[in-house]
Amino acid sequence: MTIDPSQILLTGRTAVVTGGGVGIGRGIAAGLAAFGARVAIWERDPGTCAAAAESIGALGLATDVRDAAQVDAALERTAAELGPVRILVNNAGGVFPSPLLDTSENGWDALYKANLRHVLLCTQRVSRQLAAAGLSGSVINVTSIEGVRAAPGYAAYAAAKAGVINYTQTASFELAPHGIRVNALAPDITVTEGLLAMSRGGLPDKLNHTVPLGRPGHVDEMASAAVFLASDMSSYITGQTIHVDGGTHAAGGWYRHPESGAATLGPPT
Repeated sequence: MTIDPSQILLTGRTAVVTGGGVGIGRGIAAGLAAFGARVAIWERDPGTCAAAAESIGALGLATDVRDAAQVDAALERTAAELGPVRILVNNAGGVFPSPLLDTSENGWDALYKANLRHVLLCTQRVSRQLAAAGLSGSVINVTSIEGVRAAPGYAAYAAAKAGVINYTQTASFELAPHGIRVNALAPDITVTEGLLAMSRGGLPDKLNHTVPLGRPGHVDEMASAAVFLASDMSSYITGQTIHVDGGTHAAGGWYRHPESGAATLGPPT
């Protein structure tokens, strides 16, 4: 069978991107729209939600996806205005320091709800509708490289992101009979508004040395991977986590020394 270039198009399909008001989520929403999808952005912040939606002609719904009732309401309105949701991108998340000895139960619960609980809520609700209608679909969960390596000071966040990876695997098996594929994207250093806000003097050069490809990633590169997973080009891919990270996960701590260019294991000097 010859590959048909039209298989990458998402024309006529409705896509939801959670946390799509800024950063990676906004980039993915724009990418899906560019390839023909009807996009709904579910974002907790009404201002960024409206701005992102207007910029790409999407439906913007101010929604806290940690709340089941709000998810149900957003899904009902999205389906009514755009049609059944065939593509779901669970991108919403949040992080703050959580050193192991100092993390409170409330802090742990907050990070779990922000990074893992909504993945269940949104995937479950969308998949129920797809299964009932006999429609196939693609679920894309945004996790992190921190889900597969130690993250000192951020144990709760890393545990939630690891949970997203396992949930992706299990959900892919359970939903396969319904024709619903479930995959994940794991970024590392990606240039977003949040990252730039934390680096007011610009991103330090040493970050480039930690990435085998020699630079941070861009939200459009995450969007490209999301478009692929949403499309029929990936029709036989499910249960996978794709690391969109310039090779840092594969490198396992190795980097090219900034002076000699030699392969070096350990922190940049």
